[in-house]
Amino acid sequence: MKPDKIIAVRNNKTVYKDGDSCLKVFSRDFSKIDILNEALNQARVEETGLNIPKIKSVTLIDGKWTIISDYIRGKTLSRLMLEHPEKTDEYIKQLVDIQSEMHTKSCPMLNRLRDKTLEKLRLAQLDSSVLQRLCAQLDEMPEADNLCHGDFRPSNVVISDNGAYILDWSHASCGNRVLDAAVSYLLLYLHNTSDDAEIYLQMFCEKNGIDSAYIKKLLPAAAAAQISKGNEKEREFFNSWIK
Repeated sequence: MKPDKIIAVRNNKTVYKDGDSCLKVFSRDFSKIDILNEALNQARVEETGLNIPKIKSVTLIDGKWTIISDYIRGKTLSRLMLEHPEKTDEYIKQLVDIQSEMHTKSCPMLNRLRDKTLEKLRLAQLDSSVLQRLCAQLDEMPEADNLCHGDFRPSNVVISDNGAYILDWSHASCGNRVLDAAVSYLLLYLHNTSDDAEIYLQMFCEKNGIDSAYIKKLLPAAAAAQISKGNEKEREFFNSWIK
């Protein structure tokens, strides 16, 4: 493998550009089930008609599982926000518009968002009273069939000459969009600024006719579900929201 360049490096995966392809190479100890499930998620979302990179193949490269998909030329919204901070509100509005369109889609073959979240809560080693409270909040949330991303933030949206593309579907599910928005709020708060998160929340609620208090009520459950994914710093951040 002689890719053109490294696009991103994370704890257990490295993403490369190779011509018109994008190679997501996982570490040797990464779960094969999770890798194949991510590829299946992305293939299912392709059928909704959204702009996303299309899966080309799933293979082994140097003994490491690799997902090969289309390489999307452009800049992420997070990159654009850094380059043009004076346009932050404009980019957040674009983020909200893209996510709201995504939520109009349905992909019933995906896992249910409520079930995924409940399972993550049980794995988060929470105090029993806290776990009971968060599960009760999820039980109050109406069922829905919105396509939910699970990690929707500026770094996962690429603006290209052919429109906006949504990347990284490893956490995709089908469920209630308010919980997906709660996760996006937390990710903006963590990776951008608290002001960006509040602007996002206001714009999302205005566009979709949702009371912001409804989303904020779900923030503790959304935060607890993220604990197993983050590094130590991120876990501290999410734990602060559970309380």
